[in-house]
Amino acid sequence: MSDATFDDVLRIASPEADSQAEHGPVRIEEVARLAQVSPITVSRALRRPQMVSAVRRERIMKAVEETGYSSNPHAKALKSGRSDIVAAFVSNILSEQFSLAIEGLSDVLEAAGFQVALGRTSYSYGRETTLIRSLTAIRPAAVFITGVMELESNRTFLRNMGIPIVESWALARDPIDMLVGFSNADGARMVAEHFAAKGYRKVAFIGRSGGRGMLRLNSFTKSCEQLGLKLCRRISRDTVSGIPEGRQAMQDLIGEGSDVDAVFCASDLLAIGALLEARGRGLDVPGDIAIAGFGDSTLAEEIMPGLTTIAADTRKLGAVAGQMLLDRLQETQPEETQAGHAIRNIPLRLIERGST
Repeated sequence: MSDATFDDVLRIASPEADSQAEHGPVRIEEVARLAQVSPITVSRALRRPQMVSAVRRERIMKAVEETGYSSNPHAKALKSGRSDIVAAFVSNILSEQFSLAIEGLSDVLEAAGFQVALGRTSYSYGRETTLIRSLTAIRPAAVFITGVMELESNRTFLRNMGIPIVESWALARDPIDMLVGFSNADGARMVAEHFAAKGYRKVAFIGRSGGRGMLRLNSFTKSCEQLGLKLCRRISRDTVSGIPEGRQAMQDLIGEGSDVDAVFCASDLLAIGALLEARGRGLDVPGDIAIAGFGDSTLAEEIMPGLTTIAADTRKLGAVAGQMLLDRLQETQPEETQAGHAIRNIPLRLIERGST
């Protein structure tokens, strides 16, 4: 963890969150802030007081009395054992990496009697918000997210539920609760260093305009400047649902008559589409143009001439997330771990293949 770079994750302020905190019912977050503990510790103190130290328990009970807080239905459901659902939010169901993470998560949780329910956000704040609000009716035991929440209103809503939350796919300094991820900044830097070492000097970037795409672009841009590479072109997409977006991006790049000699695609789906389009137009890869991706999908090795990419063990990421949730749900974590943000890093590595 000490060697990984934290990502500068975007945070979007929301008047809705402020309005709810000011005019709505007392939230567990308010009790936690007053007692100077985490919302999870408040939940533990109310449900299993023996798990919390006497000093913290006294502060919490005083805060409960001052605010008039009453336990929410989610905590009651957990206490009675009625909830065995873990909600998992996935950005894109076509992504092999997300699927592997869900498999790893499910393997751990299902063996312990929990069931994973899947929701698709499609990189949309609107869909994300709708899914999060639906949790009131579902009453899940915990939540796993293939990403890091950016909207403060959604972060507040999830935090106030008082249930275990694991975010992923980035290294944020301030997760809602717990996090297992990797450094997007480091991955993009590794690609820039690889391009420089191979002698490429005029490069381009293809990726999503927000979220992790922006994290990777920012790091790639900075690294190119430091390494003396010229970033000639940036092509952004609002969403990435499959290979066609990569094909279209490469069409746009070639159509502009660009003389770039290497392209960093912020996902393997984009990179594979770009590679197919380049070869379909008679370009030699990497002789005419080199291509690198991010993700290490199965096709990265199978597609000719083989895709250079950044790899992370996403099945392990999911399994680690599942164990973090399970430890919290089964109350096997020590109190000091429950009270703080648990952050786990999944190392990245660059796999060089024929595309560069």
